[in-house]
Amino acid sequence: MRPIASLLAGVALLLLGAGLLNTLIPLRGSTLGFSDTLLGTLTSAYFIGFFLGTYAATPLIRRIGHIRAFAFCAACCACVVLLHAIDANPWLWVVLRLLAGMALVILYTVIESWLNATASPEQRGTVFATYMVVNLGALAAAQQLLHLDSPKAFVLFTVVALLICAATMPVLLTRMIQPVLQPRPRLELRRLFRAAPSAGAGALLSGLTMGAFWGLAPVYVTRQGFAADQVGTYMSVAILGGAVMQWPLGRLSDRHDRRLALMVTCGLAAGIAAMAPLLTYVPFGPYLAIFVFGGMSFAIYPIVVAHLLDHLPPEDLVSASSSVLLLNGLGSAIGPLIAGVLMSTIAPWALFAWFAVTEGLLALYAGYRYQVRHRELNEDSQFMPMMRTTPAAFEMLPGLEGEHEEQGAEAAWAGDGGEGAFAEDDMEATTAMADDDSDEDDHAGHHPHTGTRL
Repeated sequence: MRPIASLLAGVALLLLGAGLLNTLIPLRGSTLGFSDTLLGTLTSAYFIGFFLGTYAATPLIRRIGHIRAFAFCAACCACVVLLHAIDANPWLWVVLRLLAGMALVILYTVIESWLNATASPEQRGTVFATYMVVNLGALAAAQQLLHLDSPKAFVLFTVVALLICAATMPVLLTRMIQPVLQPRPRLELRRLFRAAPSAGAGALLSGLTMGAFWGLAPVYVTRQGFAADQVGTYMSVAILGGAVMQWPLGRLSDRHDRRLALMVTCGLAAGIAAMAPLLTYVPFGPYLAIFVFGGMSFAIYPIVVAHLLDHLPPEDLVSASSSVLLLNGLGSAIGPLIAGVLMSTIAPWALFAWFAVTEGLLALYAGYRYQVRHRELNEDSQFMPMMRTTPAAFEMLPGLEGEHEEQGAEAAWAGDGGEGAFAEDDMEATTAMADDDSDEDDHAGHHPHTGTRL
């Protein structure tokens, strides 16, 4: 861990600032009288910027290098943050949120691609797990910074800008060699849905849910009479729930069909979302509800990614991650808009109704796929706890390179009764069969490391 300590320190400081900003914006906008629709638009603008930034990140880093790109985007982000406190024009805020999303995704890409290039394939699992601990820990701690002052004051925006600027210091001081980014073409969406339709639907519907959660959950609890410091605690509890439930739900998805795990997880999340408004005035009811909801909802995207790993050969995994992120980003941009309109026209509790609908639909679809396509086969891909982030992080998953070069002759089996090995002359036909794999093979598909048919 010593060689990457400076990068992890930069990540911690960056996410402390970004996590505080993402909660502060809806709270400050609410005090300024912004409608729920406008607050949803602000969140959508952020995710649109996040999406656009994925296209700008690689050319910028190639042109000026990782360190200078990080410093440049951190300076831009700090300026954008402080402009929120100087002018309260709502349409200026929409532009600022878009710019903040672009700057932050480039910052994440710098760190993640650097970590990926530094860690050897044997160490990527440890590095990725540590990275996720830093991510979730910093996001949870960031919510507690709301105790420092009122969202109406200038202080919290200054704190965000200071943290983002401070994140550059450990990165600028590092003596690590800067890596070279390789091009990552996206996998065609049609091919992704043909290979793993549950993964495509899960990425989109998860974005519809979580985009609205990050942008409008603080607004919902504010409308329920929570003070700013209580809002911070509420969001921290949701994030901690996500951290606690990652591994149990991951083990469930590893031991059973991932579509079944997705159905159970989304069904529980939809049920608790439907009940959450009823628990508002029950002692500790809101915190208990958001803990369980966060635990279920934060695990959906990792299960979706693990399901995708089950159905693609190694050479397509990185490009597929970009396509999944595209779907998730699209959902994250649309979700807050729809949820904001619902909150404005119906009531604040419509936010949780939106959660119940989106995750309920995903539960039904996953159940449909499980019932229609399920076959009793063991699954070999392992669940990795992760957040929706940048394509660079996907490469940090262990076993994505090297192993697919192994010989697969002894691993292929005949179809009738599962007995007997294919002869050497039949290997070419076996490879052709593997190329046509789809979600119909129910976790058989390609082995995530060797690409051979199971």
